Amino acid sequence: MKRWGWLSTGVALALTLVVLAVLGAREPRPGHDVGDLAAPLPMAPRTTSSSSAATAPAVPASASPPAWMRRMQPGEKPPQFVLFSFDGAASKPHWDRVMPIAKQVNAHVTGLLSGVYLLPDADADNYTGPGHQAGYSSIGFGGTRADVELRIGYLNAAIDAGHEIGTHYNGHYCVGDEPNVGNWNTEQWNRELDQFFAILEKARQQGFKLDPAAVRGGRTPCLEGQWGQAFPAMRGHGLAYDTSHVSLGVVWPFVHEGLWEFPMPEVRVPALGKQVVMMDFNLWFALNGAKDEPDRAGDYTRIVLDTYRSVHQAALNGNRAPIVIGNHFNEWAGGAFSNAVEGFLGEVCVKPETVCATYTEVIQWMQLQDPVVLEQLRRMPAARNWN
Repeated sequence: MKRWGWLSTGVALALTLVVLAVLGAREPRPGHDVGDLAAPLPMAPRTTSSSSAATAPAVPASASPPAWMRRMQPGEKPPQFVLFSFDGAASKPHWDRVMPIAKQVNAHVTGLLSGVYLLPDADADNYTGPGHQAGYSSIGFGGTRADVELRIGYLNAAIDAGHEIGTHYNGHYCVGDEPNVGNWNTEQWNRELDQFFAILEKARQQGFKLDPAAVRGGRTPCLEGQWGQAFPAMRGHGLAYDTSHVSLGVVWPFVHEGLWEFPMPEVRVPALGKQVVMMDFNLWFALNGAKDEPDRAGDYTRIVLDTYRSVHQAALNGNRAPIVIGNHFNEWAGGAFSNAVEGFLGEVCVKPETVCATYTEVIQWMQLQDPVVLEQLRRMPAARNWN
């Protein structure tokens, strides 16, 4: 894949420097109640909403579907779906904040779990990242056995509340930590997913409620991957969706190499007047080069909230495509980005015609619709919060 194909040389150099800086300044480990490694800016090429001839795998219907889970009537507009997703998904303080808000506004979110967070440090040698030495992960491991036991408990509570757990794979090897995931072949992706499910099975023996069949998709570390190599491994492990590509504006999910693709939108940040992939770290980098400025947390929260609101309005008044909001459980810049996403979760999910759902729930909804109608939606222009 041409890694920097849609970036100028100057921007590419700047991003490379940021990536290397991030790799040298990682978040504390989940055993200390934090989330994921600070993900570098995504380098995946922007996608279009054209669908592939391949058919995505079916997802079983919910036993007790919500009222909106139905076939649309002729001429009816779809709900405005908003998908909140959190890479890493291993921070108890953040789950403790998100889950009460979600319950209050009848929302479901998706945690994309890094498998190594279920593996105690003492068992680190049980994981070998493709091309890496045994017992090494870019984001560390799960801490003590007591830490992992606690984590299983609060992740079980999230599952019981109707939230989805997908995969963020394991070792989180980005540019600078070679071989990085952007260069893996299908065999290496297979090995990574084999180990994710092996770690999951071990955690299930310790009481984790996550059924492997319920892991229906994920996001690759740093949004990286040679998709022709990665997607066969995803399909082979029963995944139904991916959410690692980038689209210009908000577009409808489409079938790519046999999986549903939910791209992350590149949107306009009104306060900056420039376009950014709508993920917390990308927004942070756009704001101040990803420097920690906790005294500006309030300003950054307002800017990000204003961005979210403008994107929601553009999609609601436009193609009604599901809005993917990607976040990490983090306290970057004084918690500015966590505060923004939690604030938006609390306000947008109660708006008329808006539904805050998981990826699986949106797929279940799409399976109920007339394929002709879905294709018409998919062909609508991307929703953009700029002229």
